[in-house]
Formats: sequence, C-alpha cells, structure tokens
Amino acid sequence: MTKFAAAVAGPFRGVTDSRRLIVLDTNVVVSALLNPLGAPAQILGLTLAGELTAAYDSRILLEYRDVLRRREFGFSRRRVADILEALEGDGLSVTPRPLSERLPDPADEPFLEVAVAAGAELITGNLRHFPPACRAGVTVLLPRGFLESLRGR
Repeated sequence: MTKFAAAVAGPFRGVTDSRRLIVLDTNVVVSALLNPLGAPAQILGLTLAGELTAAYDSRILLEYRDVLRRREFGFSRRRVADILEALEGDGLSVTPRPLSERLPDPADEPFLEVAVAAGAELITGNLRHFPPACRAGVTVLLPRGFLESLRGR
C-alpha cells in the first residue's frame, strides 16, 4: 500500500464487505491528486489500498496517463506512474461493447462502456456528462455520494 493510499483511506478502511467494482472518471483521479483531503482522494486511497477495485480498459488508462502528465498539474511522473501501475495491476481490465445510446460528449463513453461491461459503479465529478436516460442501468455517483453509500446512508 502506498503512503498516499494509507493516508487517505483511513476512516473508510474495512468499510466494504467485498471489493466493490468502480470506474473512476479522470476528473476524480485528478481531483484526488490535487486535494489529498477530499472525497476523490479518499476513494483513490481505498482503491490503492485494495478496498475497492477499479475497472478500466486501454482507453481509460491512456486518458489517465495523458491528463495526469500535463504540465499544468505539476504531478510527479514517478507518482503518476506508481498510481497507474497500481490501478492497472490491482484493477479489472475489461473489453466493453459500444453503448446503444450516445453520450453528449463521446469522450465520456469509454467510462460508461467499461462500467456496463464490469457491472461497476461510475464515479464522476460531473453527473451532467452522464444523463440518466443514457446510463444503461449503471449507478453514476459523485465522489461524496459514493462515500456515503459506503457508510450505508
């Protein structure tokens, strides 16, 4: 477990009965690294600690890599590499099918497609990107709402 994972997972460690499958929208991963005290950081910490399992495909990993390496964020390449290695190594790789309903932004479709294929919940910082009519039965939550679901609220 990384120091980051141990530090942010603290209050939620051991809360899950089994490893819940999740898909992390890129904005959640970025937010986790920008604010280590926020809900996204707690979710990423739980994932890196093995309490949650992140589902992904090659498109999602590529987007994480591309976005997290942007100079504007100033994230350490080593830290980014460690996080991506952990997500890929401990996560669930899936081969999704195209959605029957298009999303407003096609760049968001890989996240929903992976969630459908894995039977996972999708955690995003922007629910408008995933209109209810297009969710294909997937539960889409904001980070705070997901943490509340872990607590059983």
